[in-house]
Amino acid sequence: MWWGVAAALLANTLYSLGFVLEKRALTSLPEVTIRQPARLLRLVLGSPLWIGGSLALAAGFGAQLVVYRTLPIAAAQGIFVSGLVLLVLLSARLLGEETSGRERYALGAILLALLMVVLSLREGADSVSQEAPYPLILLVCVPSLAGGVWLYGSAERRARNRHRRPTTGVEYGVAVGLLYGVSSLAIKGVSSHLTTSGIGGAVLDLLGSPYPYLLLFTGVFGLVMSQAALQRCRASLIVPVCTTVTSLFTAVLGTLSFGEALPDDPLRLALRVAGTALAVAVLLTMPKHDSAPRSPTPAEELASP
Repeated sequence: MWWGVAAALLANTLYSLGFVLEKRALTSLPEVTIRQPARLLRLVLGSPLWIGGSLALAAGFGAQLVVYRTLPIAAAQGIFVSGLVLLVLLSARLLGEETSGRERYALGAILLALLMVVLSLREGADSVSQEAPYPLILLVCVPSLAGGVWLYGSAERRARNRHRRPTTGVEYGVAVGLLYGVSSLAIKGVSSHLTTSGIGGAVLDLLGSPYPYLLLFTGVFGLVMSQAALQRCRASLIVPVCTTVTSLFTAVLGTLSFGEALPDDPLRLALRVAGTALAVAVLLTMPKHDSAPRSPTPAEELASP
């Protein structure tokens, strides 16, 4: 169990560092868009800083495989959400991003939700499942992928309106979070196939499952969508939203799909349900728009050099 906790904390660090490095690289690149995916890939692959960030994310993926082999899905997601604090600190330090008072309260509420979920866990009482019916996985994942792509496209159409207010990127974060939620379930499924004896048997068994194809789809679309969103929006907001959606999606639907039972104890069950509900409520009430920059007064214009 403790190996899983250590792997989850390592994944948190690698994911936060990877997102911040990618965001910093994207700020120095020309504008990218999902309508020109080949150009986007050409630009980012030409940036050593972006490649460093993507390698950190890939290493976080490897750590996540270890997590899902040793911890229940709900416990793993509770630890992953705690990485939001590190992400905000790195964004302030390396990107110069500032969060509003309302957003800081929201992050505090998310951490409270995390604490409630963690308190609902008890060592030895939560089972770690390894199998899920393929039709059920597809029933959960396919509509979620379609919904994520549609929501992102809708946000893109609104963003092209020149009279729009500056967006914080919440819609982008929710859309990418849905894709990464599917990816997280696929990672959980891949980890279950690593128990097959022999490399050849494991590979054949894995190729006969939907997990590598879900990973391929979410990897390609998630890469293009997340980079365009990161360039337009603050990492200190879009990544927490994305992480919250991913964690809730994985904890709720993953627990049901893989048959990991909810706590029998009423107090632990109440803590887990209330923590999940609080995180959802915070997400729904987060500001959708940044404040428009204030125009200087005539006195300030005269005083400026």
